[in-house]
Amino acid sequence: MQQYSSLPDQNSQIDATPKLLTTILQLRTQLWLESSLNQLQSRLNDCLLSACNTVPQAEAAQAEVFQTVVDQINSAVHSSNLALTDCAIGIALFQPQETVATVCYVSPSPSANSQPLFLEVLTAEKKLLLRLQEVIEVGDLQQLENQQPPSAWRLADDSGSIMGWLIIAATSRSCDRQSLIESQAQLRSQLMARSAIHCRTVLLQLRHILSSQQRYEHLSSSNQELEHTNQLKNQFLANTSHEIRTPLSSIMLAISMLLAPGYEPTRERQQEYLNMMQSSGKHLLDLINDILDLSKIEANQLDVHWETIDVELLCCNVLALVKEKAASKNLRLCREIDPDITTLVADSLRLKQMLWNLLSNALKFTSQGSVGLQVASKGEFVHFTVWDTGTGISQEDQVQLFQPYFQIAKTVADDVEGTGLGLAVTQKLAEIHGGSVKVESEIDHGSRFTLVLPLKQEAGVDGDQGVEEAKFSSSPLPFTPSSCVDILLVENDLANAHLMQIHLRKLGYQVTWAKNASEMWEALTQLNPAVILMDVYLADGNGLNLVQQLRENEQYRAIPIIIQTAMAMKGDREICLAAGVNDYISKPIDLPLLDSLVKKYSKAPTSVDGEWGVESGE
Repeated sequence: MQQYSSLPDQNSQIDATPKLLTTILQLRTQLWLESSLNQLQSRLNDCLLSACNTVPQAEAAQAEVFQTVVDQINSAVHSSNLALTDCAIGIALFQPQETVATVCYVSPSPSANSQPLFLEVLTAEKKLLLRLQEVIEVGDLQQLENQQPPSAWRLADDSGSIMGWLIIAATSRSCDRQSLIESQAQLRSQLMARSAIHCRTVLLQLRHILSSQQRYEHLSSSNQELEHTNQLKNQFLANTSHEIRTPLSSIMLAISMLLAPGYEPTRERQQEYLNMMQSSGKHLLDLINDILDLSKIEANQLDVHWETIDVELLCCNVLALVKEKAASKNLRLCREIDPDITTLVADSLRLKQMLWNLLSNALKFTSQGSVGLQVASKGEFVHFTVWDTGTGISQEDQVQLFQPYFQIAKTVADDVEGTGLGLAVTQKLAEIHGGSVKVESEIDHGSRFTLVLPLKQEAGVDGDQGVEEAKFSSSPLPFTPSSCVDILLVENDLANAHLMQIHLRKLGYQVTWAKNASEMWEALTQLNPAVILMDVYLADGNGLNLVQQLRENEQYRAIPIIIQTAMAMKGDREICLAAGVNDYISKPIDLPLLDSLVKKYSKAPTSVDGEWGVESGE
């Protein structure tokens, strides 16, 4: 009978002890690896938590992440348990503009007297130093990445863009030393590879936090801007409503009193009411013009026409505009112009507007003494200084003085008329000219506003283009037609038509009124007008379309047509001229300008090849 023994055969290999030792070593390395990675992940989570508050903290957390990775891996590989020593770990940051990376984080940092740590690139005949601020070619890092085992691991985002490189270096060894673990290099490689994954994940989360915070701050900023814009809009509407209603109230009250049953005011009282209505109407027009100018400037749509200006003549003209107002307040009007300043390249209409705004303000806030205009040359610039002996402006108010609609509280309380836009428009017009506006003032010691403009403009001189309309509006030109001249007035508004008829008939013209397109065509069958005054908006058609139809009709092709319209935005004049009109005048109608235009185009017509033409000579 066969006997069995539990003792091992003498020829059998007893391998229980080696297997057990191998298993223990594997467990130790695995526990070391997982423990090191867990500690790294815990520290990285702390970095993320510290980055969740503000954008600056999130931006600073990236450096903290890099340093944490370096320190934690260094602590792990220098653990006495496994004796993974003689290593240095670093992070190199990629510079997109160049083909290099710079070592920004390294541990342990070599001292100035110690030998620098280095690693050997197996595919190249050179050694790469690993120390702070050392430059490493990206191509060399790619070679290290492709070695087996690798010595570099890239940190890339989802799009493939490189955020940095995690690298490991070993010091040179004078002799071979037996390691406790035969696969020490592979173990380090595992640690570095998985650490790189953790680092990449945290960096991407950090980017997401930073992006979210930036979006939140941008959204918060946008909401604040919208709220501020809404406040400005409400302020604009409130101020505009107040500024419009105040003069409009004066007009309506004067009209109501004149129309009141049983009230028969004297001629002097009627003149007083009419003057009040004219002043209030002018104030309304100034307000509308200032609003339009400001909106055009802010939209970069203001046309500027450069020309060579006679400085002394322009200043005299502006002072003449305010002479009556100064006289009514018993103020002395002074002028001092440097004789060396003769000409200036600027937009004459806008320069007059700027000086008029400054002089009007000076007169408005001066009750006694004098107001003056001083012109002096300083280098390549000319200084127009408007000074007064008025109430002066506090330092607090000077800060806001050029803000739209800002008015000094005292002036509002004293019921000083103004739109609060004049200085804002003046400053912006000065900037368009390449200049500026400065203010010097002291309470009860007057003010000095200095308009600084360059003597020359790079844009050059553009002749008199664009100022033709302004040339005719200086004063009424006395004119009586030598014979009865027919004017066809095509006007939709009854009140405007009635007043224009009265005014033109006083000048000796025969005026026929047509309130729509149908009546215009009917009137043209009975008369040959010297001029047609055409409104744009009619009940049964568009005035510009009618102009084109007239120009296409051989019988009416040569009749001068003047558009009179409330279209006063940028490009409206050009649109009207392109439609075929001879000239343009905006509403409210400037009567001196209307007189000049009608005079210009209503010369006695002559027949030219069967067509009506305008005599030459003007």
